[in-house]
Amino acid sequence: MFGLIGILVIFVMVFGGFVLAGGKLGIILKAMPFEMIMIGGAAIGTFFVSNDFAAVKATGRDLGKVFKGPKWKPGDYRDLLCLLFELIRIAKSNPVGLEEHIENPSESTVFQRYPNIQKDHESVELICDTLRAASMNYDDPHQVEEVLDKRMETTQNHAMHSSHALQSMADALPALGIVAAVLGIIKTMGSLDQPPEILGKMIGGALVGTFLGVFLAYGLVGPFASRVKSVTEDDNHFYLLIREVLIANLHNHPANICIEVGRQNTPHHVRPSFSDLEEALRGLKQEAA
Repeated sequence: MFGLIGILVIFVMVFGGFVLAGGKLGIILKAMPFEMIMIGGAAIGTFFVSNDFAAVKATGRDLGKVFKGPKWKPGDYRDLLCLLFELIRIAKSNPVGLEEHIENPSESTVFQRYPNIQKDHESVELICDTLRAASMNYDDPHQVEEVLDKRMETTQNHAMHSSHALQSMADALPALGIVAAVLGIIKTMGSLDQPPEILGKMIGGALVGTFLGVFLAYGLVGPFASRVKSVTEDDNHFYLLIREVLIANLHNHPANICIEVGRQNTPHHVRPSFSDLEEALRGLKQEAA
C-alpha cells in the first residue's frame, strides 16, 4: 500500500508540476507510446540478454516485495525462537528423539506448530543441517560458524540477484532514452522543410525519449531495486537469528540463554519483548510437562 502511495506521489508531483508550470501534456502523450516501445522494449530485451530464465522469473516474483514488504513479521520471529527452544531442549534431554524431527521435518510435530517456518525450505534446512552436524560430533562452534557464514553468504548473494538486475536496468534506461531521443532528432532532421510550429512539436516529441529514460530510471526502476534490496536484507535477519541461536547452543549454553542471545540479536522493529517471549516459552513448558 505504501509503495502504491509513493508511485502516485511521483506521478502527481512530476506531471502535475509540469502542467501547473504551463506545460502541455498533449506532446508527451502523443510521443509516449512510440518512445515506450523503443525504451521499454530495449530495456526488457537487455534484461533478457543479461539474465537466464530462472533469474527473470525470480525478479518478477521479487517485484512483489516492493508492495508486500518483508516476508517475516514480528510474530514469525517469536515463533522461530519458540521452535528453536523446543528443538534445543529435545537435543539436550533426548538426542535420539531429536532425529525424528530433523530427519523428517515435514512430519515433525514440533515443526508443524509453526507452518510459516515449515513452508520455508531454507529455514528448515538450515536448522536441521546444523543440528544434524552437532549430533555427529561436528560440534566445534568455530567450524560450524564458518560453514554457516559461507552458506548464508551464498544464499544472500543469490537472493540479491533480483535487486542487482533491476539496478542494472535502471542504469541503462537514461542511455536508452538518449537513443530514442537521437532517433527522434534524426526524424526531425528529415523534415526541415516543415514550418517552425511543426518542427517544434517534433523536437519536443524527441526530447520525450530523454525524459522517459531518466524518469523511469530514477523515479521507478531504481527505487524498485533499492526496495527489493532493503526487503531482502530485512528477511536475511531471520536466518541470522537461526545462526546466532544454534551457535550459542554449540557453546553448551542452557536453552533459555541460547534463545535470549537470539532475541537480543533480532532487529528492534521485529524483536519480541522479553515478557511476550517468556510467556510463549512458559506455555511450551506447560505443554511438555
